Order: sequence, then C-alpha cells, then structure tokens
Amino acid sequence: MSSLPARSVIEFSQFDQLRDAREIIFSEADALRQMGRALGTELCDAVDLIMSRNGAVILTGMGKAGLIGQKICATLSSTGTRSHFLHPAEAIHGDLGCLHAEDTILALSNSGETEELRRLLPLIQKMNLPIIGITARTTSTLGAACQVVLCLGDLKEAGPHQLAPSTTTTAMLAMGDALSLVISKARGFSPLQFATFHPGGSLGRRLTKINEVMRPRAEVRVTGETTSVREAFVRLSLPGRRSGAVIITDETNRVTGIFTDSDLARLLEERRDEQLDQPISQVMIRNPATIQDDASLEAAIELLKARKLSELPVVDRGQHLVGLIDITDVIGWQPGLDTASQQTG
Repeated sequence: MSSLPARSVIEFSQFDQLRDAREIIFSEADALRQMGRALGTELCDAVDLIMSRNGAVILTGMGKAGLIGQKICATLSSTGTRSHFLHPAEAIHGDLGCLHAEDTILALSNSGETEELRRLLPLIQKMNLPIIGITARTTSTLGAACQVVLCLGDLKEAGPHQLAPSTTTTAMLAMGDALSLVISKARGFSPLQFATFHPGGSLGRRLTKINEVMRPRAEVRVTGETTSVREAFVRLSLPGRRSGAVIITDETNRVTGIFTDSDLARLLEERRDEQLDQPISQVMIRNPATIQDDASLEAAIELLKARKLSELPVVDRGQHLVGLIDITDVIGWQPGLDTASQQTG
C-alpha cells in the first residue's frame, strides 16, 4: 500500500513556495472580480424568490460543493433566513421528508452534472419546489432545472495542476455570501437580531442589549440630592456586587448626578471632611453620561472607554434610572479595555 512521502521529493525553496501561494491567491481573487463584474439581475431574482416564500432555504450539494453549501446555510441562518442542509445522497433515502411546500432549494454544483444531484432534481420538481442553482453553466442539467441560475462562469482551478476544487469553491462561497447578505439587508436584519443568534462568545456579548447584563436598579445605590455624603455611603450599602458609585435622582427617578468612590477619595485628600455631612448635591457630578437600556453592550463599552468612566447609569427613554453598568462587569468582555479612572464633569 502506497503512502505519501514524508517530505518533498523535489527542489521547492521558500521563494518558490511563496511565489506559488501568492499566484493561487491572486488567481482566485481575479476570478471573483470576473464573476462580480458579470453578475446581473439574476441575483435580484434569487433574492425576490427566497423572500416571497414562507419556508426555509434548503441547501444541497455533493462533495466540496456540499461543504460550501453547509457554510452558506450557516450564513443564511445567522443573518435572518431559516435554512437547512440536505445531503443529496441521503435525500433519496428518506431525508426528502424534511422538505416543506414553501421551501426554496439552493443547489450547488460547478459542473451541474453531479450524479447525486441529477437523481434528486426530478424528485424536487415533482414537489413543485423552486430551485436556485449556483453552477458554471445555465445549459447544464442543474441549470436547466432551475428557476434562477447564479452563474459562476468558466473558471479554472488554482494550482499547478488545476485539479483540486479551489477557485470554483471560492466562487461558490462568495456568491453564497453575496446572496445571504443582500437578503439580510433586504429584510432589515439588525445587529441586535444578529446577537440573538450569536449568544455565545465575545461577538454575541458585545451585541447583547444592556438591559440583559446591567445591574438592575434594586442593586444600585440611589439617593436624592438632599442626602449627605456620609449618609449615602453608610445607609445605602447593598449586599452582593459592590459598585463604586451612588446615583442621585430627582423625585421622578430621573438621573441628576453621580458620586463615585473617586470623588469621596478626592474630598478626603483635599481635607474637605466637612462636606461629608453636606447635601450630596454640592459635590456630585451633575448631568453624568448615561446610556439607554435598549443600546448594545458594545456601545456601553465604547462609551466607558471614550469617557474614561468606571460606572455608567442606564436609563429608559424617559431618562428614568433603570440600572447601572459597572466596568468590573464588562472588563473581560473586550480585549484591550483598560480599567477606567473616574467620572469627570
């Protein structure tokens, strides 16, 4: 039984390796530009077809095209379009049962003559499901069976022998990305909706709404303007996570000021101890930065960084206090976020 050699059997210097690698990348990039220039209103037809139906987009393809189909399926799902992958060989052994009358088929095959797809196409047509094809030629078996063809054109594979699927699969992926993201924009898909489908990882956390991660008002030290500094810090101690800020509100619960541990330290350093027993309104920072509770956590982090804040009151659209974002709650959620200093007026 033969095996691959443990090392190269030809002279292949680093210079030659880099030259070949760059040529492969440039070749694929040129192919994408060629495909992009040739793209016409058929993409708009595909967008309209998918958006006109209430079912899912069903991706199918064999081999490398099938793997690209699975990636496009994932992109569609994460950007607001329900989609599933149907393996063409498994389809004729019972998996056709997953199809619904409102579904749309998105089939991938460079040649358009893949045997498993050719066997599947008549069955899909009997179910009266529309087919969108991503393939090289409209005249292929797949192209002829489609309501819309997203044509790749006559592309040459990259590499010295031009055998392994490379340029064609790159083109399929780019076409699928274009279709998916145009549909997403047409649906008005928002970053916060994107976060709903990506709750894990830093990306999902950054796009999460603030009201899902903030400290609620019940866990925030809140007082009126006539309370003394000393009383505010003694009387308003709370169990659990400690925040270094007291939020000052008026009689309607609107935020009027903030007083932080840093402000307290400044009073003591400047030997202004007498002000500890004066109304907190005399030393608080008036009209502090706030953020609305329907904003994203990413927006809060950017505001903390830009203003060098440690605490950020969260308000509703009426500017009523609903919670607090403390830097200690988000410090690990974005690399490079520096510990903030203090609220400044």
